[in-house]
Amino acid sequence: MRRTARLLTGTALAVATAGLAVAPAYGGGTGSLDVYPSTAAAGAQVTVNTAACGEKGTAVGDASSVGAGQFTLAPSTHEGEAIGQFQVPASAQPGTYEIVAKCAEGNRQVTGDLVVALAPAAGQVQPHGSVKTGVGGALGSDPVQTAAGVTALAVAAAGGTWLLHRRARGDVI
Repeated sequence: MRRTARLLTGTALAVATAGLAVAPAYGGGTGSLDVYPSTAAAGAQVTVNTAACGEKGTAVGDASSVGAGQFTLAPSTHEGEAIGQFQVPASAQPGTYEIVAKCAEGNRQVTGDLVVALAPAAGQVQPHGSVKTGVGGALGSDPVQTAAGVTALAVAAAGGTWLLHRRARGDVI
């Protein structure tokens, strides 16, 4: 029974994997909103495009999640896609933002993600170092105190082991 279950599970997994391998790698024409570059710094120009609105379709884009407001996507000669641009505001905080475009005809809505990264040129850097919370390190790094602490722990461990051993043998303390 187990062998049959494994065989069926393996077959189902192989079919699912093959189905994923056949899926198109390019998002054009699938109804998605492509964002270029997908990771941008504050102040950068971003281009979005979609084929979801048809060959001559237009759309209204909304990048208000990142603070850029609305923008227009117009038809282009690039594979029948509508293309638009907006600028990431200088005040944008690092994170992932959803960009939305709504087609003028049919009210179809597509979304894409924009990742706003830190801009080292603008003085934004990843935090590093330690935080002074007052927890830990109370004794400092004095070698004598460290040795005394290790010795105390070793004596406690040896004493506990000796007591457990006596108890297992049935000796009374």
